Amino acid sequence: MSPRPSPATAWLSAATVVATVATAGSLWFSLGLGLVPCDLCWYQRILMYPLVVVFGVATVERRPAVWRTALPLVAVGLPLAAYHSYLQATLAQCTVGGPCATVQWQSPLVGLTVPNLSLVAFGLLAVALVGLRGRL
Repeated sequence: MSPRPSPATAWLSAATVVATVATAGSLWFSLGLGLVPCDLCWYQRILMYPLVVVFGVATVERRPAVWRTALPLVAVGLPLAAYHSYLQATLAQCTVGGPCATVQWQSPLVGLTVPNLSLVAFGLLAVALVGLRGRL
């Protein structure tokens, strides 16, 4: 029987999976479904995509101190996704440029939109960063 991974490795692995699923999902929305990302979607992608590499490398190297590297990306992505979700819930037009308030896709099961999914992903990554910080 192999030894159980350390809690830090579990947090790193979970963060890597979340960032990878979020990145793959955003690519599926644009390449698979043909949805055109708005400006706020692009900013969230710019913040999420590098996290796949950051957390992936940190998982392989078993470096829980990576929270310092990932924190700025998550700290900007989380409120940006929250703002985008707020725009979709309250406005019909976006002042940032592009159709930021337009709901292009909505989950048939739970009703989440693309910015809501981004908010969930950044929220889960924030939880993982807190978990990693507690393991140092």
